[in-house]
Order: sequence, then structure tokens, then C-alpha cells
Amino acid sequence: MIKNFQKETCPLTDYEKDRLVPVVVACLSSRRGSSQAVNSRQLLMHHLKEYMVDAARLRKVINYIRTKGLIKGLMATSKGYYIAESREELEAYLESLQGREQAIKELWRCIRKQMNSLFPVPKETK
Repeated sequence: MIKNFQKETCPLTDYEKDRLVPVVVACLSSRRGSSQAVNSRQLLMHHLKEYMVDAARLRKVINYIRTKGLIKGLMATSKGYYIAESREELEAYLESLQGREQAIKELWRCIRKQMNSLFPVPKETK
């Protein structure tokens, strides 16, 4: 779990694994190519409206599907979720993920510097 986001990032519940994962897998398995992309809002409003799930937990379900390899090559872009049609598409997506990782690391570095400036660690007195 991620601190301050416990509800959103806690492990999947039995309900989510048993009921939501199969439905989301069924919805996304036919989404091959960017022209077939579907975003989370569309999934929630059209495919999952009778299920108890919000956008944050849907992202967690999709992350589970992707990390467990239940749908190989499932990408997430500004167009939505879809299955890559080529190695080149996945290579570009990996570059995007790496860029996001580097941006988060840089933000972490800057916030840590700000913290140390705002709230310096007291020096030990001898």
C-alpha cells in the first residue's frame, strides 16, 4: 500500500478478484489497437455500471491484470486502455513509463530538498 492512499492501493478484495477482474478482462481482451481504446470512464459507465467499483479501484484492478499478465501487451495511454499491435508500440510505451519514473524521482529529489530547507534537522549539541 502507498502511504496516504491506503484505500486506493490496498490489495484487491475477494470481490474485486472474483467478480471484477473477469469482467474487466472480458471487456479489454478484444481492445486490440489504439482505435479500439476504451478509457476508465467508458468502462465504468457502460461495462461496469452494475458493479461496486470507483475509478481508483478500477485502476488497481487493471494494474493487477497487467502485472499478472492476464492480458499481455495491455497499454494505458491518453486514448485509454488497449492491447498493443506491435513490438514498436510496446517499446514506445516502455520509454513513456521510464520517463514517468524519472519524473517521479526528480520530484522526490526536489521535495526532499524543500523539506530539508523548510524543516532542517537540528544539529546535535555537544
